[in-house]
Amino acid sequence: MTLLQRNTRHKGKYIDRCPNLRTAGKLIPIGDRVGTCLREIIPRTVTPPVVKKFVNSRRPGIGATRVFPGKADDPDISSALFHGRRTRPSVNRELVINPRPKTLYQHKLQQIQEAGYSTNKKAPLGRSHDQSPGLPNGMDTATTTFGMKNQKGFTAGETINPPKTAEQIERENQEEHPLYRRSHNSYFVGERINRKYTWSQYMKDNSFGISTPHNNDGLAVAKSLHWLYEIQKNNTGTLVSKQSEDFRKRTQPQIGKTHDPIVDTLNVPADHTFGICLPSEKIGVEDLMDPNSPERYLKGTERQRALVSAVQEHLKKANFHNFSSLLQAFMHYDKKRQGWIDKEDLQDLCLQFNLLLSTPVLDSLMEYCDVNKDGRLDFLEFANFLNWKGKMPINPIDEQILTGVCKPSTAPVDAKRVTIQESDAWDLTEVSEALVRPEDLEPFQVGSELKTPKTLTRPKTVPPSFNTSSSVIRAVVGGPSIVNNRRYGIPSVRTDLPTPRIRRTGDRTNYGDESTVHDLVHPNCFSLRGVHEEHFFIPRPKQEMVGIFRNVGVDISQDVFEEAWKLASLRHPRGDVCVDSFWKVLMEIQAN
Repeated sequence: MTLLQRNTRHKGKYIDRCPNLRTAGKLIPIGDRVGTCLREIIPRTVTPPVVKKFVNSRRPGIGATRVFPGKADDPDISSALFHGRRTRPSVNRELVINPRPKTLYQHKLQQIQEAGYSTNKKAPLGRSHDQSPGLPNGMDTATTTFGMKNQKGFTAGETINPPKTAEQIERENQEEHPLYRRSHNSYFVGERINRKYTWSQYMKDNSFGISTPHNNDGLAVAKSLHWLYEIQKNNTGTLVSKQSEDFRKRTQPQIGKTHDPIVDTLNVPADHTFGICLPSEKIGVEDLMDPNSPERYLKGTERQRALVSAVQEHLKKANFHNFSSLLQAFMHYDKKRQGWIDKEDLQDLCLQFNLLLSTPVLDSLMEYCDVNKDGRLDFLEFANFLNWKGKMPINPIDEQILTGVCKPSTAPVDAKRVTIQESDAWDLTEVSEALVRPEDLEPFQVGSELKTPKTLTRPKTVPPSFNTSSSVIRAVVGGPSIVNNRRYGIPSVRTDLPTPRIRRTGDRTNYGDESTVHDLVHPNCFSLRGVHEEHFFIPRPKQEMVGIFRNVGVDISQDVFEEAWKLASLRHPRGDVCVDSFWKVLMEIQAN
């Protein structure tokens, strides 16, 4: 194939944008096969020695030592060079295990050398030592013996193998076997145990129970063919060196322990803390997140607030068990019939309920319950802070007494009138003016005639203005405003970036879908059940919405559901309905 044929091989198939440049790549002649490519070229090309020393420094052969090109032509001295001191051989182990026998001369010489040892005199090897110095004088040690003479009986051979025939031994064994059944629980192989059952209904040869489980594939046999150490080898732990384990514990973090690699080098006790102890601040974290006035700081007042809470709980229990209604409890507190409760009335009632309050605790209780700061407690403050108003609803008669408004009677004309008893007449005559306004009472339940006082809140003081750190730094009267200036840096909440569907493990960016500090400090009851805020605002279909409200126990008719769904869909531009919007619309429908 000529060069012209190679260049015109792909002509018409590709467009050559630069015909003046040489085409890159390698052209393979037409007609070559795979065998040609896989055939080894023999003989191989011999690398020159000048080039080979550079190749050996970069890609040495298998098992070869990498040699720097500058030392490739130097003589090999390191292979014959040894370092250190040559060790001389000691006693051979063969002589230690099997020493050579001593001659008679060596044996006698060793006896003469050991004759002066005390152990050789008291306990000579192979014979008893001379005990005559400790015995009485004149005693013949060769013929005198001590102890009692044993009487000879049967020999050991007669006991083990008595002179009896096999028939006698078998007959004696059969005669004594019933006794061994009871004393030793001994039975012959295959002998049936007599359990003294009554065999009137069943045959003696019948079998009971179920067959023993077995495997026809030989699983039990396979277990018996494996050695015990092979089975235990897979179930035992790996033995490691204590030195390496101590090093791992010192250098690698352990679960549940503080990583301190230099703990062994510190000569301090275990509970030692480095640094200095900072004094406690007067302002806590809650005061910084929710700014209050200095007189309403919470830090340092834990004991005072705990005492006030305990007094409130005691008065709530006493009022609930001693009075049947809020009006009766309030009139009992108001001894002077003024329409309010002052500090003296509250102190007298605390003494009556066996509560001996100090003056600071009583002042704190009055300050906590007095919302409008007039120095006295009206009926609304008394019902909200010193009673369980949810368990003591107001009936229509008490409502007329509290508000001073008499509602027209709906009873029939011929209804029988009941005269109020004298014991209860003081509640009507001694109330000179209305204790609450009609709008201060709310329905106890939807559609019920019972009322309950509205909930009073204790609003926190809001400062009239606040200063930012930048305004404090550039606090200049009449200076240029920095409100509209350009802001630098990366915002904490990246609302400019879309939230990824699958977040990486190392992604710590806040895309606005995480909880705030307020949610962490004040979690709602839904988060305890695994239901978070985003679950209330997800658009849901109609069938799923019906299932959610029926599962929580809300009974809704089909007409009311369709009406609520229609109103909730109108409030969204795309007509989507979530749990929050549907619940608000449903509450509005039930209130009307």
